[in-house]
Amino acid sequence: MAGEVVVDALPYFDQGYDDPGVKEAAIALVEEETRRYRPTKNYLDYLPNPIYHAFETEIMKSEMERVQARLPMDMMSMKRYELPTPPAGKMTDVSAWQDCVDNSQAQLEHQSLRILNLELMAEYGGPAWRSYNSVLSSMIEQAQKHLQELRKKIQEINWQRKTEQTQSGEKLRDLETTWVGLVSKNYEIERACAEIEKEIAEEGQKNARRGKKRSYEDNDS
Repeated sequence: MAGEVVVDALPYFDQGYDDPGVKEAAIALVEEETRRYRPTKNYLDYLPNPIYHAFETEIMKSEMERVQARLPMDMMSMKRYELPTPPAGKMTDVSAWQDCVDNSQAQLEHQSLRILNLELMAEYGGPAWRSYNSVLSSMIEQAQKHLQELRKKIQEINWQRKTEQTQSGEKLRDLETTWVGLVSKNYEIERACAEIEKEIAEEGQKNARRGKKRSYEDNDS
């Protein structure tokens, strides 16, 4: 039947795997099959066409183009942290000074936010990190528990396979012993029949010779 698997080996029961030459013979068979295997060009036709650029963003594309062109990476811009004064030609321009003031206020607000973030981190960072570690430890414990369950199931399956194969192997050995006994018995029966047939044939020949002798004697008398 299609898809039916015929098991022709019992690894837990069969012997002889460590005999000289067995490993070399298996490796030779694998190498021979490898030499005969020639993959065709269309062995991946059942798969959809790959989309190599599906996850590329504009930043990734530009960065790939930069690397391909062997251009150096742009240095980090520090202009956002600078507090420049108005240009020389606009030292008396109120709007230029207003832009500088706005920039300084933005920088000050940014630094205030950084200080606030540091204060929040100092107050809540430790408990948040401990909570994260607790969650992570719980995840590790669950994963280890699941791993132990899988290992237990694997061991149970291996024990079941070993038991079934051992029982099957013993049954096969008994059947083989019975078969050998029956074959030997049939051979003995065939040999006895042959001997009986030979004795019958010899007895028939003797009787024939006796009959001929009697006929000769009757003719002489």
